Amino acid sequence: MNLLRKILFPFAILYGFITSIRNFLFDKEILKSTSFDIPVIAVGNLSVGGTGKTPQIEYLIRLLSNQYKVATLSRGYKRKSEGFVLADATSNAAVLGDEPFQFYQKFPNIQVAVDANRTNGITQLLSQKIRPQIILLDDAYQHRKVKAGFYILLTSYGDLYSDDFMLPTGNLRESRRGANRANIVIVTKCPKNLSDEEQSEIWKKLKLTPSQQLYFTFIDYDDAIYGKDEKIAVNEIKNESKLLLAGIAKPTPFFNYLKNENDECLTFPDHHHFSEKDLDEIQYKAQNKKIITTEKDYVRLKDSKLISQLYYLPIKSTFINNQQNFDATIFNYVKINLES
Repeated sequence: MNLLRKILFPFAILYGFITSIRNFLFDKEILKSTSFDIPVIAVGNLSVGGTGKTPQIEYLIRLLSNQYKVATLSRGYKRKSEGFVLADATSNAAVLGDEPFQFYQKFPNIQVAVDANRTNGITQLLSQKIRPQIILLDDAYQHRKVKAGFYILLTSYGDLYSDDFMLPTGNLRESRRGANRANIVIVTKCPKNLSDEEQSEIWKKLKLTPSQQLYFTFIDYDDAIYGKDEKIAVNEIKNESKLLLAGIAKPTPFFNYLKNENDECLTFPDHHHFSEKDLDEIQYKAQNKKIITTEKDYVRLKDSKLISQLYYLPIKSTFINNQQNFDATIFNYVKINLES
């Protein structure tokens, strides 16, 4: 913890007090939450950024969309549009935000919407001609004006919410007690070989209630990169000199998976909107080399002048163990709430 964050500790106490009062008012129904008559699954975290919400939402889409009509609803962080927007053929990352546009491009059989007002967003989705059966709320753990039927809380391995502090001293958006709202807690970005003993230690640290389920996942990188019209195996380009580009919260694992000693790594802020000056800098540093970026960055760059040398590396969330139990829990919640 750096000196400035230590100095700001009194503000962290104040911020924690304010968020605790807000949660108390919602818990006691003094502040009202809106419930809906279909399954609503909220995925989020207690901390700011970087816990792997996008691959977890994509996991749920793959799990559910073959059997049910699924919609995702996101805020659309840093988009240039306002209000409710339902993705269609005219949409792009500027209109939807990078992550929702990624959902729209990858999963054409689902509905993708954005709205900072999640209550309005759900209402609008339910008024569409094609009415979804399930709505996945992206990054909505603190959006308590909607009462989701099921909450999945993510926390990163090595950066557990139980070891963190409130903003601005730490990275927590609300008190650790907020974890009590979760039906499931997933520790993301784990080592693939995480032992049963370490899993047990993390369980003790998180102090979950008997009714809560705990799972562990790791980020599984694809064995190929993808360009506009080309797919190349990672092992073919591993030793090739290239430019690695990332505008995500925690890019180090992405760089480590691909880089060699001759590569240059270029980092931008999370959800960065690339300006013409940025594109010129990237092009200058890349020269004629391949530019490999994250899937989230690719959707913002694919219409730029970099496209002829631009590639992306897909990722997915993979369970270390007990995946079948997780899937069964989700299907059980959906089935019960569709029949009720």
